[in-house]
Amino acid sequence: MEDWKIKISVLWLFASIAFLAHQILVLMEPGIIADLMAGEAEGQKIGPELILFFAILMLVPMLMAFLSLTLKDSMDRWVNIIVGAIFAVLWLVSVVDAAQSAYWGGALMTLSAVVASALIVWYAWKSKQIA
Repeated sequence: MEDWKIKISVLWLFASIAFLAHQILVLMEPGIIADLMAGEAEGQKIGPELILFFAILMLVPMLMAFLSLTLKDSMDRWVNIIVGAIFAVLWLVSVVDAAQSAYWGGALMTLSAVVASALIVWYAWKSKQIA
């Protein structure tokens, strides 16, 4: 097994756990649980679509950890570059939102997911030179 694939897989797991930790820390913000009980999250009505969206956000990084170890090198490289870049941008938006709420724990956890995603893209890109 190539070293870069293992690094990328671990980084996907790290990013996934960091994002989940951010979600847990958000629950500690005053008023969040009351909003959730009222059927609202971050100003949006909670419905099946929103729940599916967050389920996908949580599932894709875990799936990528597995795929990073099982896909052929060239496919693995491009899938990690594309999906890693998409998640880096998505999580960067979350960092900005978390920083504006002044609850720095959530921002820190999501920022670590952004860094992990950037490293995923870096290692995947760099692997082309190794292979």
